[in-house]
Amino acid sequence: MYRKKIQNKYHLGSDFLSEGLSVEEKEFLNSQMVSHVYKKGQVIFRAGMYPNGIFLLDKGKVKKYTLGDDGKQHIFTICIAGQALGYHSLLSEEPYPDYAETLEDSTISFVPKEGFMKLLEESKQLSQKLLKSLSHEFTVFINSTTVFAQKTVRERLALALLLLKERYTVQNDQKTPVEITISREDLSNIVGTAIETLVRLLHDFKEDKIIETKGRMIRILQPHKLAKIANFY
Repeated sequence: MYRKKIQNKYHLGSDFLSEGLSVEEKEFLNSQMVSHVYKKGQVIFRAGMYPNGIFLLDKGKVKKYTLGDDGKQHIFTICIAGQALGYHSLLSEEPYPDYAETLEDSTISFVPKEGFMKLLEESKQLSQKLLKSLSHEFTVFINSTTVFAQKTVRERLALALLLLKERYTVQNDQKTPVEITISREDLSNIVGTAIETLVRLLHDFKEDKIIETKGRMIRILQPHKLAKIANFY
């Protein structure tokens, strides 16, 4: 039950390029793409830059974040293979408001503005999916804002681990315990708390046999207990 709620309330709908296109449209899109391999920790785009195309994450994971006045990151989503990046600013003709940075070695395709806009103008299916995606993302933004305003740090951590579980789950494998590899700094920037508080709460979850940890790795053992802590029932 909690998985469906998470997908409906917190999953950004930016996978509109990964399915639903006709054979001809896919062929045209592929003809426009240029793929690059990014090392872990590489910045794909920065706040203030103007876009000249969109990015499609083929393999790997990317964090999207903003920077506070103190330079601290606020990570608001983790993108996985199949998701598009940077299209909001391209459509609005405004500079990027955020940063995109790889969490691991990743393969990312770039589609120039001219090619993407041509496909968008000619494909009714893509236009409809993009509009639906943008509308859903507004709902996700409202839900995420509510979480930070109303939930405790413990509840936010439980929810963050559930969201990351969805991101790190191997497709169609719901039986194997999910292993999340993420730095404590990045996790604290997702939850919005100090690293010391995060480490203490992770220790509590470990003592309760909800998770296991080894270095940067966090293994989710009892996701339903996390859902209960996050008040997701």
